[in-house]
Amino acid sequence: MSRSLKSFHGGLLGTPLKWIIVNVIAWIIGVLWITPFIGIFMTSIRPFSEVVNGWWNLSPFTPTLKNYIDALFNPMFSLLRGFLNSFIIVIPSTLIPVMLAALAAYAFARFSFPIKNYLFITILFLMAVPQQMTIIPIFFMLNNMHLLNTYQGLILIHSSWGIPWIIFFLRNFFSMLPVELEEAARVDGATNRQIFFKIVLPISLPGIISAAVLQFAWVWNDFFFALMLIFDPDKMVITQMLPRLKGQYQVDWGLLSAGSVLAMIVPLLVYATFNKYYMGGFRGWAMKK
Repeated sequence: MSRSLKSFHGGLLGTPLKWIIVNVIAWIIGVLWITPFIGIFMTSIRPFSEVVNGWWNLSPFTPTLKNYIDALFNPMFSLLRGFLNSFIIVIPSTLIPVMLAALAAYAFARFSFPIKNYLFITILFLMAVPQQMTIIPIFFMLNNMHLLNTYQGLILIHSSWGIPWIIFFLRNFFSMLPVELEEAARVDGATNRQIFFKIVLPISLPGIISAAVLQFAWVWNDFFFALMLIFDPDKMVITQMLPRLKGQYQVDWGLLSAGSVLAMIVPLLVYATFNKYYMGGFRGWAMKK
């Protein structure tokens, strides 16, 4: 009896202690993670003379939006133009692969056909190919197709690069959906196309939005493909224009910091807007496992 009481009291004392330790560790990680962003933000809203001795020094503190205005309307590399170019690239580069990959993923999840497993293994191998390994043949291919230094060429590459991992992502998501709903619709005379568009897609919204959010963020933050395939300053995306704000003879840290904050705002807003669906998609994966 005494041993049972000791275990009971130990459990009462151990659980709160464990909870406190986990929360303290989480707060420490959170503070360490957000500290660089706070430094960049403080540098972006203050004159350089105030942050030269450390952004944490708040005496004096005179916030200003001058760096943001200068970054958006820079006469050589305007981030406002970079925003527009990035949106021109990122929206079709998100919609096209998600739509095509959803169709292919559903086929892999529900139908049997020859060389199905070999095709899926090929897709897994394509996910492992590094970008640097493919850039030379991609460059010459786009050049031969007269798509080099064009929006269409970069959209084509981002869409092609996103399709394999989105197929893998959505195939696993579709596999956990109840088959009974589709079978009932098929008994009622629904075709495969009707089942997919009217039943599967609506209930798969969390998974599809999760894939779209990730694809959007990866395309928006891409620098390598844009650097290799876009040369015209008027067509450069925001990640290309941002490093060009540093100046030729000295680095304007306030201007670069303001540009960095502006560049990261869009992915953050997308995550915040679709957070409910985004987390729902990953919770579905967790429940499946």
